[in-house]
Amino acid sequence: MRGLLFAGLLASAAAAALLLAASEAAAQSDLERVEVELCLAVDGSGSIEHDEFLFQRQAYATAITHPDVLEVIGAGYRGAIAVALMEWGGATSMNPIVDWTRIGNAEEAEAFALEVLAAPRKAVGWNSISNAIAFCQNWMAQNAFFGERLVIDVSGDAGQRGGRALPVVRQEAADYGIVVNALALNYRSGGMTGPGGTALLDHYRNDVIVGTGAFALGVDSPEQFVSALVRKLILELANRPDGGPPADG
Repeated sequence: MRGLLFAGLLASAAAAALLLAASEAAAQSDLERVEVELCLAVDGSGSIEHDEFLFQRQAYATAITHPDVLEVIGAGYRGAIAVALMEWGGATSMNPIVDWTRIGNAEEAEAFALEVLAAPRKAVGWNSISNAIAFCQNWMAQNAFFGERLVIDVSGDAGQRGGRALPVVRQEAADYGIVVNALALNYRSGGMTGPGGTALLDHYRNDVIVGTGAFALGVDSPEQFVSALVRKLILELANRPDGGPPADG
């Protein structure tokens, strides 16, 4: 009798697992399939002055419409990506700027870029990278796309400060199948650092990035920013990680 009961429980559990898998498959069938879901998590914290904020917005608009980036997108199996941009500040200031958008051609990229340039600044407070990663993960889970790969792209000029524990959030992202890459902006006056005075790029490499092939690049002058963004997008969209320095230009 006890054996029959146990067998029944196993059958029920198996049926429940099959039902869940079928439900997830049905849900995915309603989503648009893309090569990559890419969340651009941009530093909008108090350390970013107004002129730098405008410069960053223009840089992201330029990078996402760059011909080399569009070529990589078009060369993918799906021929399109889904991208969204948010700006992060303090732990309670996680701000969607441009919602999830399909980009498969120059016109779609240009429309996304125009939204980036037009949106008002929203972030306040200081440097909760952990909450930015958690926000992007949750945002991905709710969008209308199903990506072959999931990438969060963090850029910032300072280290983690406040919010959830960064190691916990990184592990949650990894468990979800997300790769977190980073861009360390080292050209701030006086040089910003990570916790305990750690060099910013080392902090990002040791404490922020996670996932197979994850990488962080450093940017040592404003003149390098756009080319570094373009290179970073190409590497992560083509799934070719590379830790070398960004090219000048």
